[in-house]
Amino acid sequence: MDTLALEAKATGQEKKSSAPRPRPKPPKKAKRIVYFEVEIVDAKTKEKLLLLDKVEPTSTILDIKALFHKSNPQWYPARQSLRLDPKGKCLKDEDVLQTLPVGTTASFYFSDLGAQIAWGTVFLSECYGPLLIYLMFYFRLPFIYAPNLACMCHSFHYVKRILETLFIHRISHGTMPLRNIFKNCSYYWCFAAWMAYYINHPLYTPPYYGQQQVKTALIIFLFCQVGNFSINITLRNLKCPGSKVKKIPHPTKNPFTWIFALVSCPNYTYELGSWMGFTVMTQCLPVAFFTIVGFVLMTVWARGKHRNYRKEFRDYPTLRSPILPFIL
Repeated sequence: MDTLALEAKATGQEKKSSAPRPRPKPPKKAKRIVYFEVEIVDAKTKEKLLLLDKVEPTSTILDIKALFHKSNPQWYPARQSLRLDPKGKCLKDEDVLQTLPVGTTASFYFSDLGAQIAWGTVFLSECYGPLLIYLMFYFRLPFIYAPNLACMCHSFHYVKRILETLFIHRISHGTMPLRNIFKNCSYYWCFAAWMAYYINHPLYTPPYYGQQQVKTALIIFLFCQVGNFSINITLRNLKCPGSKVKKIPHPTKNPFTWIFALVSCPNYTYELGSWMGFTVMTQCLPVAFFTIVGFVLMTVWARGKHRNYRKEFRDYPTLRSPILPFIL
């Protein structure tokens, strides 16, 4: 019996060993990469500036700008504008070549944006000027009356803006045209000098309703300054460092952010409120004029941002207005 069992077992093992083994799967063939040929043409003269061969399909517009910069050092990436059509929209740096509506031979139209400067530099220059100019008027005039609340509020506003530029704002665009620094600084610096001259003049007339008017305006000013700071913190938290992904801002637990339910750009709303408070506090015509001009500019910016929000997000809240709830 034992001998028969051993023979049967051996026969079973022989059958198992003689069974065909599965063939190993052939290695997967590497996917063939289809390279692009990129032609860069001057948007005005239609002159061919550069032909890039074997550009990877995953290359971004920024990568193409960097390659173009190697051949043309005078045009660094921030200075370049690339379009699919001479009069079309400027392509974003993060756009990927293979996702664009082009064939394997792509033509891009180049425009020179001119010398560029960092946004942060412009913002700081805008703020340092008014801060120093106002203080110059305040301290160099020997006949200043009492401690000037307007000087403290004006200085507080621009110190706040400087600190926010350095530590809070995450600016999506790295640079802007160099000419903007002269235009922007002229606007802020000249208005600061005009306001400071009248507010600190010996013939300056105090507000009509006296301290009651000043204190009420001060409360409005400080309330809006805190609100503006709260909105800037909320907007900062929407963006990760280095990311250009946009999100819809929503109200948070901070009551100052609840205005997001009604307004797309409450930072401008609070900024307007601050200058309205400063106008009431000083009862000064140059300040009122600066507030009106600022309101017009901020309305234009707010409408542009509101329009972009609605284009980019289908579920964008329909109740929101650009800058003033239910009005504008």
